[in-house]
Formats: sequence, C-alpha cells, structure tokens
Amino acid sequence: MTVEEYPFSELLSVVIDNRGKTCPTADSGIPLIATNCIRNEQLYPTYDKVRFVSHETYSNWFRGHPLPGDIIFVNKATPGRVCLVPDPVDFCIAQDMVAVRANSKRVYPNYLFAVLRSQAVQEKISQMHVGTLIPHFKKGDFDKLLLPVPERNIQEFIGDTYFTLSAKIELNRRMNATLEAMARALFQSWFVNFDPVRAKIDGRQPVGMDEATAALFPDSFDETELGHIPHGWITTTLGEICEKGGGNIQTGPFGTQLHASDYVDEGIPSIMPSDLRDNRIETSSIARIREEDAERLKVYRVQAGDVVYSRRGDVERRALIRRSENGWLCGTGCLRVRFGPRGLNPFFGASYLGTLDSRAWVVRHAVGATMPNLNTAILGALPMVVPPPEIQARFAEIVGQWDECGTIALHQSRTLATLRDTLLPKLLSGELSIN
Repeated sequence: MTVEEYPFSELLSVVIDNRGKTCPTADSGIPLIATNCIRNEQLYPTYDKVRFVSHETYSNWFRGHPLPGDIIFVNKATPGRVCLVPDPVDFCIAQDMVAVRANSKRVYPNYLFAVLRSQAVQEKISQMHVGTLIPHFKKGDFDKLLLPVPERNIQEFIGDTYFTLSAKIELNRRMNATLEAMARALFQSWFVNFDPVRAKIDGRQPVGMDEATAALFPDSFDETELGHIPHGWITTTLGEICEKGGGNIQTGPFGTQLHASDYVDEGIPSIMPSDLRDNRIETSSIARIREEDAERLKVYRVQAGDVVYSRRGDVERRALIRRSENGWLCGTGCLRVRFGPRGLNPFFGASYLGTLDSRAWVVRHAVGATMPNLNTAILGALPMVVPPPEIQARFAEIVGQWDECGTIALHQSRTLATLRDTLLPKLLSGELSIN
C-alpha cells in the first residue's frame, strides 16, 4: 500500500472559524453547540446543555455555517475531537472549534474523518497543542499536522467502513434516546401530572391504559405539604424511603482509599462522574481496579437497581445500574443510592430522580461557590411522592421492556465500536489488506 503524507490544511477546501469570542445568546432559537457537544465516540454532535441564538444573530453575527458532511474540529480544551455535521443541520457552532470541509479531489471525505479519529493522529494532535492549563491547537498549525493518504480505493474502503459502523452505533444511540423519552413521558403522565387519577375523577377511562392498570389508581386527591397528591400515596424523602426499604445513600471512596497507582488496564470498572451519561454508564474510558482492591472496598460496590450520582461538578449526572454492571465500584467523586429490598422499585426510583423537578432541586441544594457538591444529607432530603408498590411494579413492567431493548442495543454498539476501533489502525497501517 502506497501512502503519502499531506498537511491537514492542504486537504481542506473550506474552514469556517467564527471568531474567538462568545456570540450573543438567547433563551430560545437555534441551538449553539459548544466543545462539550463534540465526542469522539459519537458520530454527530450531542445537545448537552446547549445555549441558543436568535435568527438575527444566526444570520448576521457568524462568518459562516457548516454544511452536511463537514467535520467539526475542536481547537481548545479537548483539541482534536471531531464529529460529522448531520443532514439537516439544525445548529450553529460556538467559538473554540471550526468546521472544515474536505477537498474531495485530494481526499475522500469519510476517510479524512476516519483518519482524524485514529489513535495515531489523535496522539499527534496531543503532542502538538500548546497551553498548560487549557490546551489549544491553533488553526494556523493545521499545516503542521501531517496525515497519511493512501490510494483512492483504499481511502474509500476505510472511510466507508468506519462510517458504516459509526452510523449503526449512532442509530442505536438514537433508539435508546427515544426509549428513554418514552419512559420519561409515561412517568410524567402517571406520577407528575396524575393523568390516570384525573381521568377517573372525570369518569373517563385513562387514555392508553387497560382496566387492570387503571384499577390501581385512586379517583381522588389528598391535601399534603407538597400539594394535592393521589389518595393513598405518601410524602417522604429519598433518605427516609431508602432507610425504611433496607437501603442507604453511600459516598464513594475518597482519594486516600484509592490512589492513581491502583488503576489498571483490565479489572473491575470504577464508575466516575464522567462515566454517567443519559441514565447509563459509558464505558469507553472507564477506569478499572484489581479484584482485590474492589474486594477491599466492597462497601462501595454497586448492585443492579442502584443509582450512582455525581457528587461534585455536574450534580445532575446519574445512572441506573443494570444487571451487567453488578459488582462494579462506585468510584471517587460519586454517591450511591440503594433503594433496598423493601424500598422503591428501581425503575420508579431512577425515573423519579430523573425528573426536571428532582434535578432542579438537587442543583439548588448543592453546596459550594465554585463547584457544586452533594453529600448524603443533601440528597437524602430530596422530597418524594410515592405511590403504592403495585403501581410502581406496573410502571416497571412497562419501562423494563424498553430498558432491556436499550441495553441490548448498547451492548451491540460497544461490540461494534470495539470492532471499528480495532480495524481502523490495522487498515491504516496496511496490516489488513482491503482485498
């Protein structure tokens, strides 16, 4: 395989750089994605904590906007992260990143995306960036980044293989997002808006509900300190319901119990705040410890049905522990919520903690001027409205099926990601022939 090296800048036809300063934002409008939305494990940008710009700002402030198929390249903080621009484009890009367009006469666009994602090129970028506190990779240094460019047919094979596997992973991710949205909508209807109760009060059959399920809901409200709640339901706190159920809220190990030297390449996963995403554990960069260290710290190990929280920084981060994650470690920087064998149904409890009201309550009560922090007392004081176990069980029966579909898709995606990331360096080096 014949391979030549070309400067990154010579493989581009367009670079869209929207100044190095913050643009005016608005309460609504067109999403403005920032560097936190660009992750190398995802094909397209995410919409994490996005701000918005008005249509006027979109039209007049920016120097240009990306087109479908362009590549978004992060210049600051996490330089070298790249994502593709989807079709249609429903966002604009903030500072500290650029959108680049491959010169298709010089390089196959999907290949350029794949090679930028390769470990070899990512390492090059990490060695070239400047800045000790906040790393930078300047647009002016694009001509110093040399990229390997093989024959066109090899470019097409590598680029399309990488894209196809990434697209399937992205499809699974979107399916999981849809399933999570369905579960949130059902929870909102049953346990926040109390739609089944209101329907029965009005003498109507609750929409989309069979008679057996409808019979579990009361047809009246009680007045409590938390407002009107369905008759027979109770008001409590997270800490109280966990204690009564035989569970607890446990802080993860401190740094004195788990040192940097204790982490290994293979072993028991140790869950950190950065691993908590979309109510699931992201394992792409999860830390691991030896089995003997996990046993030494067994009081911090998690069980299926626990919820792990970030206890500092983004305190809204949390994830429900599934069966495949049983026995992992609640790592440094996290809190573990265990509902207990006689306590809340885990699907109900995890969904309750994921509501907008619960998340807002946690953010309001977290302490710390520079970085929000949670502790067991704060999280334990979270107010809750709890229905009878039969209603919780029916909710879990429905959403548990969706959750299992999501888990299967997630495991498939992890397998595909491993295959993709194993193939890429072998194809780039010629160790594997496209023939």
